[in-house]
Amino acid sequence: MTLAAPEPAARGVRPARWLAVPLLAFALIALTVGLVARERFDPDKGYFQLFFSDTLHLKAWFATVAVILALLQLFTAAWIFRKLPWPRPPWIPAFHRWTGRLAFACTLPVAYHCIFKLGYQDTTTRVLAHSLFGCAVYGAFAAKVLIVRLHRFPVWVLPTAGGLLFGVLVGVWYTSAVWLFRLMGIGL
Repeated sequence: MTLAAPEPAARGVRPARWLAVPLLAFALIALTVGLVARERFDPDKGYFQLFFSDTLHLKAWFATVAVILALLQLFTAAWIFRKLPWPRPPWIPAFHRWTGRLAFACTLPVAYHCIFKLGYQDTTTRVLAHSLFGCAVYGAFAAKVLIVRLHRFPVWVLPTAGGLLFGVLVGVWYTSAVWLFRLMGIGL
């Protein structure tokens, strides 16, 4: 006589208390970025421009590319979750992942200059909003990635996290790149 192996527990939706994990990651990372940005690093050394005329233009254009890639993320996410009227091609999930990776990579030179060279500032309302949005970007990113990797959250959680990340990224872009482009006379 052999004993039957117990049936694995059904993998249902995670309990609501699991939302504390990505929320805690969001808070800790955003706070850490803010605290690191409050430190005073040598602002005269370590800037780089790549092929741009100055650091502000580098940051504005990298942030703009990140927002464009984030728009692609929204579009492909809608396609992945079958919210668009077209059949989903098999390459869309990989394209979605790569646009996310590229968007993240585009934020790194911007974050380097903002966190380690300019630091957290509150001289004007726009600068304060930009600093707060900037601190929140990587917290929102970490929360979204945790939600994706942990699986089994209620269906509304992932789109909410993605929307929060998108909103924070647009906020930091609007308070920096759009502001600069308007100063230059480029209408956005």
